[in-house]
Amino acid sequence: MRIDYLLEADLTRIPALEAEVLVVGSGVAGCAAAISASGSGAGPVLVLAKGAPEDTNTWHAQGGVAAALGDDDSVEKHLADTVVAGAGLCDEAAVRKLVGEGPERVRELLSWGARFDREAGELSRTAEGAHSVRRILHAAGDATGKEVQRVLLERMAGLEEVSVLHDHFAVDLLHEGDEVFGVLAMNVRTGSLLRITASAVVLATGGMGRIYRETTNPEVATGDGVAMALRAGAELVDMEFVQFHPTTLYLAGAPRFLISEAVRGEGALLLNNSRERFMPEYDERAELAPRDVVSQSIIREMRRVGGNCVYLDLSQLDPEMVSRRFPSISELCAGYGLDIRKEPIPVRPSAHYAMGGIRTDLEGRTSVGRLLAAGECAATGVHGANRLASNSLLEGLVFGHAAGAAARRAAAESPGRFPHRHLPRSGELLNVPIDVDDLVRSLKSLTWRSAGIYRDAEKLQVAEKHLAFWRQYAYREEARSTAALELQNMLAVAALLVRAALMRTESRGAHQRLDCPETDDANWKRRITLTREDL
Repeated sequence: MRIDYLLEADLTRIPALEAEVLVVGSGVAGCAAAISASGSGAGPVLVLAKGAPEDTNTWHAQGGVAAALGDDDSVEKHLADTVVAGAGLCDEAAVRKLVGEGPERVRELLSWGARFDREAGELSRTAEGAHSVRRILHAAGDATGKEVQRVLLERMAGLEEVSVLHDHFAVDLLHEGDEVFGVLAMNVRTGSLLRITASAVVLATGGMGRIYRETTNPEVATGDGVAMALRAGAELVDMEFVQFHPTTLYLAGAPRFLISEAVRGEGALLLNNSRERFMPEYDERAELAPRDVVSQSIIREMRRVGGNCVYLDLSQLDPEMVSRRFPSISELCAGYGLDIRKEPIPVRPSAHYAMGGIRTDLEGRTSVGRLLAAGECAATGVHGANRLASNSLLEGLVFGHAAGAAARRAAAESPGRFPHRHLPRSGELLNVPIDVDDLVRSLKSLTWRSAGIYRDAEKLQVAEKHLAFWRQYAYREEARSTAALELQNMLAVAALLVRAALMRTESRGAHQRLDCPETDDANWKRRITLTREDL
C-alpha cells in the first residue's frame, strides 16, 4: 500500500483528534458499540462514518430481526435453526450468545422507541427460509433496518459522550508493534487528512459486496475494515463464505434491489422461465429452504430451462396484504412499471453478505491489541458456512454491544500510548496512470465469474493470477482519492477470498465447488485462517 506516502511519512504534521474509544462505522454494529462504550464515567466515544446514515447495509436491510420472543419459540429452537443453516461450521458458543442475548437487545430497542409492526397489539412475526417458526420481527413492512438505525442514531444523539463524524473515510489503522492506537482518516469531500488517536478501536465497517458485479450492497461496502485489520496483522477467517441472496430485482438498468426473503415467507412462489414452480424439485422446504440452497437451485433451473432470471410470483396472495406488508418493494417495482400484486418479479441471486472477516472472540477482541470488530466485517463464528436469514441485524446488536463494552474496559484498564513517529517508506512509487474505475469494473467481473455461486479450481487460479498482477501496480500507486484507496482494499479482500476458496476443496454451505461437489467433514469441518503473509 502507498499509505506511507499518503501520510507524507510524518504523523505529526496531520491535525489530530483524541477519543477514548473510536468506532469505525455507523451501521447497527457501530451504533450498538458506541452506545455500549458510553456511560457514567466513560471518556469520549467517536463514531467515524464513511458517508451519511443511509450509506450502510443496515439502512437498506428489509427483512427483519430474528429473535426468540414468541410463545411457540425458544432459544434452543433458534440455536438449532442457526446451526443447521451454518452447515457444520458454526461456533456453538457464539450462536448461544447470539440467540440467548438477542431477546434482551430487541427489548432494549423497544424500550428506546422502536416501532416494530404489530397485529392486535402483539408484535407481528413472519417466516423466512430455514426458520422452524415465525420469529422475524419487522418494521414499516419491509424497512426494518431503517427503523433499527433510526432508533440507534437517536439514542446516540442523546448521549453526551458520543459524537459522530460523517463523511470521513478510514484510510488505515495506526499501529505500532502488535497494538493499534488510532486511525488515519480522510475527509471525503476535501481530501484533507485527520489523525484520530484512541485507547481502543472498534471496526464496524460492514461488508465487501461491492467486489462483485452483482450485489445488493451499497457503494460503501468495499471491505475497508477487513483490509485495514489485515494490514495491521489481524487474523481473518471464513473468507470463502459469501452469501448470495436468491432474489434481487433483475431488470435492465435497475439496481440489484433486494426482494426480501419475507416475500417468500408470506407465500410467494418461485417460477422458472416457463412460469413453472420448481423449488419443490430441489428441496422439500421449497421456497423456504436456506439461502444457499435457493440460490444454487435458481442457477441450476436457469441452466436447465433457459433464461437469465426466474420469477417471484405474489399474484395468489391478498393484494391488500402485499401493499401493506411490502410498501418499499411495491413502490420501487411500480416505478419500473411492475405491479407486484399481479405481475411476477424477475429475480436472480446477487452477492449479499460476507460470513467471513476479522476473527474475533465472544467479546469482539481480535488478534491485535486494542483492536475489536463487530458486525459484518467480523467473523464471530455465528454464521458458519451460511447465515440464517435475519440473524445479521441481531448479530450487530448483540456483538456490537459486547465489543463496545470490551473496548470501554480495555481503554479504562490500559490507556493507550500515542506514538508520534515518522513512518518508514518502502519501495518506489510507480508513476503510471491508473484508470481506477476501469480496474474496479474488471475486478467485479472477475470475482463474479470466478468466485460466485459456483466455483472451480481452474477459474479460481485464473482469478488469483489476475489479482496478483493488478496488485503489483495498484499497490505501488500513490492513492490520493477515496476511490483509489477503496480499490486497494477491494483487491486485498478479493485475493484472500479467492485464496480461501481454492484451499477449501469441498462444497459446503455458500461455498460450492463444481470440481469438489461433496462435503468433506473428515478434512474440512474446520475454518480457514489467513493473515497478511498469505497475500
